[in-house]
Amino acid sequence: MTQNTPPSPCHLRITSDIRQRVLSAAQLKAYGVSPAQAGEQCRTGGPWQQPLPGVFVLHPGPLSGRERLRSALLYAGRPPATGRRALPAQTRGTDAGYGEAMITGLAALSLYGFAAAPPAVSTDRGRIDVLVPRIRRLRSVRYVRLVRTPEPPRPEQLDGMPVAPVARALADAVAGLADAHAVRRLLTEAVRGGHCEPAVVVGELNRAKVLDRPQVVNAVDSLLAEGRALAEERLYDMVRTYELPEPLWNVDLRLPGGPHLGAVDAYWPEESVAVELDTRAPRHSRLDDDRRQEEHEAEWSAYAARREHLERLGVTVVHLTPKKLRDTREQQAAVVRTALMASADREPAAYVMILPR
Repeated sequence: MTQNTPPSPCHLRITSDIRQRVLSAAQLKAYGVSPAQAGEQCRTGGPWQQPLPGVFVLHPGPLSGRERLRSALLYAGRPPATGRRALPAQTRGTDAGYGEAMITGLAALSLYGFAAAPPAVSTDRGRIDVLVPRIRRLRSVRYVRLVRTPEPPRPEQLDGMPVAPVARALADAVAGLADAHAVRRLLTEAVRGGHCEPAVVVGELNRAKVLDRPQVVNAVDSLLAEGRALAEERLYDMVRTYELPEPLWNVDLRLPGGPHLGAVDAYWPEESVAVELDTRAPRHSRLDDDRRQEEHEAEWSAYAARREHLERLGVTVVHLTPKKLRDTREQQAAVVRTALMASADREPAAYVMILPR
């Protein structure tokens, strides 16, 4: 079958290309096959089947996992009745028939390689979540559940199909899970596997309005702890990989006989340079009322005041985020090295006591 020579229905056959085995009614029409002809092929005992409205599979046997995924995308991505203008190529899937639809939820996580998600492309069972614009009037049907969003994210392309970003897919998956153990496994794998940072995950969970669910609360606490531990490991590795001087790890700073100045993740006493990891940012996304927002702002103000106090005492504070340590580790090592080297040109810092944390 080629685009240049439209065949009749009887000549359409199974090929190795899934895009030629699963077609929408509009795509068949482009090949010269009318809806009536397509319907005729799907009668009992016929060579085709129609698993979803407006979607045809050109063989009578069970659908493979990839065929189910493509059929779900074609169903959700068919042009709206209002005839909206087609999207630019960079914002839609590789197949124009997918429109703005993209795989999300557990099926998307499976495509990303999550061990905790059922294998979407190797099973003929299970629901497929598809993310679509909120204005679409389609309904969820059979194995396709439509997830609506006012602002569709930019999809990733996996195996030729548009897939929601990991954090968005994770939030959509968690929204449909009641098993606390399953939620914890997915969140932990997202961070431990390096798919995304806790701040992004928690932000998406907040958008999905699932942060207060019992099965999510404890899992998020574990997620933040997991993110903190990974950030510390990256910091240790950065110091040793780029041969920075070994600091004092995880210490409290205090003025002699005076107030507590705060805890730092690494401290070089001779150079008076401290490194602080910002792993508090995800908690901002968990705030859902004015009182908790005020509490967060007070916490952030206290943090800023401690940092300013240290700097007034002559201690240089290098602020690092887990994302920077993951994505630009060499650059962050250069920032710390520069701070250490610049200590020789600064006024001596005030004497501070260093205590184990």
